[in-house]
Amino acid sequence: MPLSLCSVFFVKWKVPHFLINKLTSLLVVLLIFRMAATAFHQAVGTLQPHGYVNHSDFHQEFGNVSMRLISNSIKVNFGQLRRGSYCSRERNICVIEASTSQTSVFDPVSSPSNNTTNDSRKKSSEAALILIRHGESLWNEKNLFTGCVDVPLTKKGVEEAIEAGRRIGNIPVDMIYTSALIRAQMTAMLAMTQHRRKKVPIVMHNESEQAKAWSKIFSEETKRQCIPVLTAWQLNERMYGELQGLNKQETADRYGKEQVHEWRRSYDIPPPNGESLKMCAERAVAYFKEQIEPQLLSGKNVMIAAHGNSLRSIIMYLDKLTSQEVISLELSTGIPMLYILKKESL
Repeated sequence: MPLSLCSVFFVKWKVPHFLINKLTSLLVVLLIFRMAATAFHQAVGTLQPHGYVNHSDFHQEFGNVSMRLISNSIKVNFGQLRRGSYCSRERNICVIEASTSQTSVFDPVSSPSNNTTNDSRKKSSEAALILIRHGESLWNEKNLFTGCVDVPLTKKGVEEAIEAGRRIGNIPVDMIYTSALIRAQMTAMLAMTQHRRKKVPIVMHNESEQAKAWSKIFSEETKRQCIPVLTAWQLNERMYGELQGLNKQETADRYGKEQVHEWRRSYDIPPPNGESLKMCAERAVAYFKEQIEPQLLSGKNVMIAAHGNSLRSIIMYLDKLTSQEVISLELSTGIPMLYILKKESL
């Protein structure tokens, strides 16, 4: 209904003036959102938008990034790197989740930092950050608290990791970070078997000088065909203390559902002799800021394969979530999330 007709309708039926203003404002917002969503749909393909979509700001902030979407199977988050830290604002952040599953995400010619014909100035102005929670583990399958126990993937988890690799197969990856746990490392390695560049992920052994010397690669050409993989305990899952190895349902029966829910979903209350989400976030975010963020600022494209709570912590930092918002954040196993990060200035 046009706004003029809407106003006549309200007057005819003697709707209070303050209510007319509120309803009119609501209609304006809905019309703008619909126009923006329609334009965004036309720009990037058949996606279902979730979050804030502002078409004019999208082109203003990211107009120099040509992204021809050729698949619909990934979550994408757009944000800015500002003065060494990530800045997320309603007017320039967009989270989209596709409804179908295909084999690749962005046209490799137009993906961030993948066009070698562009000058280095443009190349370093943006970077891709891929976050993947590991595929299903054997203890996920058995409904056990896993925490920092080093449990491998199930067959389903292997398939999830491979599918994740297909979804990100056209996104350039320069560096990979994983936790020190095998399920995250398996996920990263399996995902990279599907990458179109066919580079080999190589675990970097920097724990001692001897380890560095023994794992050194002496061919420069071979080095160019490899992707360094750095493992860090700081990216490990939250340590669940005395709950590790216990069945989740049996634990709820023993301690009560409310107590177990408090241990699992509160921000700063740890389980017996374990970590709270706050404690997990302190180590994970500190590592991200010290080791990973500088790589992104230099224009490197980074993939992180880790765990539900360590990734929630990083997302909390990137999206500036509150402690109440982060505890309700759910991450599915084997589903990639993509952040396209732009520096505010070159």
